[in-house]
Amino acid sequence: MKRSSITAVVAAMSIWLITGCLNGGVQVNNGDGPAESAAKPVTIVINSLGMTFPPGMDENDNPYLHYIETHTGLDIGVVLPPQQVYEEKLDVLMSSGSVPDLIHTFDPVWLDGYAKRKALLPLESLIDRFGPALKELIPEEAWEQVSYNGHIYAVPSLNEVPGTEIVYARKDWLDRLGMKPPVTLDEYYEVIRAFTLDDPDGNGADDTLGLIMTENLGRSGPFFGAFGTQLDRWLERDGRLVYGSVLPETKEALAFFARLYGEGLLDPEFPLNRLKNLHDKIENGVVGLYSATWYDTRGPIAASKAKDPSAEWIALPYPTGKDGRNGTYAQEMIRGYNVVPAGAANPEGVIRMLNFIAGEGHRTLKLGFENEIWSLQDGRIVTNFAEHDKHLYRGMYQALVDVKDPVLFKQRLDSLGDFDLYDNLRRIEAHAIPNAFTGAPTEAMSKYRAKLNELKMEELFTKIVMGIEPLDAFDRFAEQWREAGGDEMTREVNEWYARKNKESEGAIP
Repeated sequence: MKRSSITAVVAAMSIWLITGCLNGGVQVNNGDGPAESAAKPVTIVINSLGMTFPPGMDENDNPYLHYIETHTGLDIGVVLPPQQVYEEKLDVLMSSGSVPDLIHTFDPVWLDGYAKRKALLPLESLIDRFGPALKELIPEEAWEQVSYNGHIYAVPSLNEVPGTEIVYARKDWLDRLGMKPPVTLDEYYEVIRAFTLDDPDGNGADDTLGLIMTENLGRSGPFFGAFGTQLDRWLERDGRLVYGSVLPETKEALAFFARLYGEGLLDPEFPLNRLKNLHDKIENGVVGLYSATWYDTRGPIAASKAKDPSAEWIALPYPTGKDGRNGTYAQEMIRGYNVVPAGAANPEGVIRMLNFIAGEGHRTLKLGFENEIWSLQDGRIVTNFAEHDKHLYRGMYQALVDVKDPVLFKQRLDSLGDFDLYDNLRRIEAHAIPNAFTGAPTEAMSKYRAKLNELKMEELFTKIVMGIEPLDAFDRFAEQWREAGGDEMTREVNEWYARKNKESEGAIP
């Protein structure tokens, strides 16, 4: 039976169509949910996460959305803004005069700005009434990051993994060259040099890359960690918080990369490398060493082995610099934020939906339907990979409010095959460098955001690595950052840090 249209969606869509922001309209689905008279419409604006749908399905017509609707009694209308301009389109919606019930954002400063302008609804009373699973499964520290003046303005979605990057290398190349897995930064340099210049694949051609990165210095976390720093992270130094991107240690890391680039040991195309380029080069056997994601063993590394059965990849110890420093950036506790704009038609429905996704529906949305995507055999989850990959789109709903379930998490990773996924994450966790600032964005972060972005840090650092700008350009950048609001931001961050430490000292043991 055709469901009724959702007034809020239709109104919002008229704005979006005029501005050319949508590819097609939103259709209210014809799923197997409750009878039309019982369904309560709720409109949500979410990110596709790059997911696609099988033929005949879309964001408003698929079995996993119907599953949520059936168990919540909601008639859910889904809007997927173009991923490339997702955050910008959220501003269009907020100013449209006809807001949806839920908007999912990844930007804490965006949340901060609209919360302080009272453009979002406080959610604590709704969570108390309709969100028991949310209250149980989301830790207090996460709620604190989305609270202002005693009110909760977002339901956070948690990061389930401790970090992302881990260094992998071709062991067969190391063996052919008679080299051991590197540990120190100096040993890494020697391996990168040999992988570039000493014909590690034995084909007699100068066609190998010692180290590969991606645009904007992507896939570089473990190398910055060898210098005791990380980009865009607050780090503790002598009882105070400092911003990693302007530390002298970051200048030292850039000098290391500039040396590699100048000697032809770093992929010269790195400023243009997107993930597809990186994956293609790994699969085609030209890369010897790089900072992989924890799941690359199931992606480009697996593709490399399939194409060349002699390719043997191993995880390396994190490169260690002076004073034994090493590690990579930890993931933030929160990966996304669910907000309810002021004037939303069905705030209750939003919390009920999120509560189901985090609670009763979590296992099914995470794993897929039992006996279709997976089955339990001898106490282990066995995955049907064809169906699993076909229905990955369910992640765009599940990720709205992810919560931690360590047992299910390990079961799921183990079911995906022998790719060392769980071991990779444990290795990352042991070397993760956390962001020491875990509070809500400060006033200065919002006030100076645009001005600081104008400094184009990633572009400048890339030019330094390539030798287009001198290394001392870093010092000018650091000074400009401080003058453009960085000093004020640092003061506010340290005021927060002092309050946190004082509260911690006053806690009852």
